[in-house]
Amino acid sequence: MKRVKMVLLLMSWWLPFSVVAQEQESVPGEDFYFPGKWGEWESRAAEAVGMNSLKLAEAVEYAKKAENPASKDLSEVVAVSFANEPFNSIVGPTKVRGAANGLIVRNGFIVAEWGDTKRVDMTFSCTKSYLSTVAGLALDDGLIRDTNDRLTDYIRDGKFDSEHNAKITWEHLLQQTSDWSGTLWDKPDWADRPRGTDRTKWKNRKLNEPGSFFKYNDVRVNLLAYSLMEVFREPLPVVLRKRIMDPIGASPTWRWHGYRNSWVTLDGQKMQSVSGGGHWGGGMFICSRDHARFGYLFLRDGRWRGEQLISKDWIKAMRVPAEANSEYGYMWWLNSGQKRIKSAPASAFNASGFGGNYVYVDQENDLLIVLRWTPDLAGVVEKVLAAIEK
Repeated sequence: MKRVKMVLLLMSWWLPFSVVAQEQESVPGEDFYFPGKWGEWESRAAEAVGMNSLKLAEAVEYAKKAENPASKDLSEVVAVSFANEPFNSIVGPTKVRGAANGLIVRNGFIVAEWGDTKRVDMTFSCTKSYLSTVAGLALDDGLIRDTNDRLTDYIRDGKFDSEHNAKITWEHLLQQTSDWSGTLWDKPDWADRPRGTDRTKWKNRKLNEPGSFFKYNDVRVNLLAYSLMEVFREPLPVVLRKRIMDPIGASPTWRWHGYRNSWVTLDGQKMQSVSGGGHWGGGMFICSRDHARFGYLFLRDGRWRGEQLISKDWIKAMRVPAEANSEYGYMWWLNSGQKRIKSAPASAFNASGFGGNYVYVDQENDLLIVLRWTPDLAGVVEKVLAAIEK
């Protein structure tokens, strides 16, 4: 009798989990598998999703060996990397990073995973792709009518009042072609990655017509974050959590930081304007598993378990190459133009961050790759693609 009770007890424990697993795989109207909440993501053998297990193992080994050899103390790395810049003081949080880790997802299932993929680390400019997503939500909601609208129609606190800045549109900020001139959070635009060795020319440089010149610049990215907070009237991490991260089942461990001096008051409430990267600290601190969920949302054209979280129109628009840089869209790197990843399709795109942080999205091959602290994205992708059986 005791043995029967024990069997029934075990069955009662196992049954709810088996039902959950079936529900995760069977979403009405969907042809794809979607993982459940954090920690619930089914794995499959390489051969089950049309991949060669030996070649896949080689790709993983390659990724492990390609780990960034720099110090794991990111405050030290940031200070050294941008030491030649004026106004280079760190004003946002940093942390000591973990070892290289990553995931490979094919046809929706995890086929490879290495390292501590649940560890939260800085992700630097991968943050920009999250910021771009919030811009897409603003457009979907009608808070931004058109990405070709000028910021002067939305932000009236002087940041876009000059003759040059008045021409800047949302698209210019999203494509990093605005050449906005000014200072934000005590960081002048010209002090970020200044060109040339003549310091006397940095501050008095010639301004480029908005839209005509691509320049990677975190001051202007932070300006986009500030401007989006102005139109939403609430902190961007709150928007992202409610609209994207909670619906895709992300863990509660991610954080989106700003700077100690990036606080403003909107509608009587004190809010922190977040940064679009970790150039001076801050930005998105997140684990690889949550990165993978974010990337998987874009692999599935903004849809998650029967719900369109971000419009397909935005997914399409963000992948249109900027006229000033054919490899850049709305804060996602594209494989068009020179095709830096030669064997990958031109339609592939990725979020990219300093130090070897990537979220690679490849719809043609139904493939998602997340890399942390592995700078050679192209090398890893080439080897993973070679593992796909033709």
